[in-house]
Amino acid sequence: MFPTTRMRRMRTDERIRSMFRETNIDMGDFIYPLYIKESAQDGQPEEISTMPGQYRYSVDDAIDFAGLLEDNGLTSVILFGIPDHKDEVGSSAYDPNGIIQQTIRGLKEQTDLVVLGDVCMCEYTDHGHCGIIKDEYVQNDETLKYLSKIAVSYAEAGVDVIAPSDMMDGRVTAIREGLDTNGFINTPIFSYAAKYASTYYAPFRDAADSTPSFGDRKSYQMDPANFNEAIREVALDVQEGTDAIIVKPALAYLDVLREVKQTFKMPTIAYQVSGEYSMIQAGIEKGYITEDLLYETLLSIKRAGADMIISYFVPQLLDME
Repeated sequence: MFPTTRMRRMRTDERIRSMFRETNIDMGDFIYPLYIKESAQDGQPEEISTMPGQYRYSVDDAIDFAGLLEDNGLTSVILFGIPDHKDEVGSSAYDPNGIIQQTIRGLKEQTDLVVLGDVCMCEYTDHGHCGIIKDEYVQNDETLKYLSKIAVSYAEAGVDVIAPSDMMDGRVTAIREGLDTNGFINTPIFSYAAKYASTYYAPFRDAADSTPSFGDRKSYQMDPANFNEAIREVALDVQEGTDAIIVKPALAYLDVLREVKQTFKMPTIAYQVSGEYSMIQAGIEKGYITEDLLYETLLSIKRAGADMIISYFVPQLLDME
């Protein structure tokens, strides 16, 4: 004899299923990454070979495309720059007329999008590492000065949010002090508090021209084997005053994402990174999987605790391929 409770009763009709769906996806949940390349020509976006469907834009094209996404429901973007000039201190990153600074000003003039500025040095240094190098080692404390300079230059351009992704110790404190000293006390910091040294970043390094010229980033990004260390990293950023937490990558670190959200009860963002995008995109294009997998993965990220998701799939979600 069947039990009185039949779980399938609540699944027989899509209208009933939707009434009690525990996790939902809304366009307001997403932040779209934009790549701005100084040498890109207007009207000629460069497709990223390792990320089919994603492009490097000129400043004007990036602003136009972001506006189009906004018209279709997007609320936020995060910016990454590929400058013409690279040097050992990443000076293009804090140039008042740099490509990101130009893009920030244009976006603030022409859209109502929330604009996040990714603060790191790897795209701007001639060695491809995320800080100042001495004896082939990234110098933590010296790098903090430059990260603060970058953050302040973004704030002066009008950025809404500073998002440091470098993984230097003490960077939230250094950036907060730099912002506050220069009158930007209300500019929030969303720190990449748990960022792993992941193979999933390989397509990004091609997209942003940021592959290290020697070694790797394992001395500052986290060991993928470690869980408790991530909680310590987040705790330190929280103590230093971060306003929101970013976990990166997403799918392989859902356990970390869930623990971060439950432990700190803070605004939490997951970055569905380039490798995640490229794998899913390739599977869809080959016909091995259907586009439904995209929604399933996004639901898993939300269900694990993400309030927002940085994702390259935004144009597809908007049927704007």
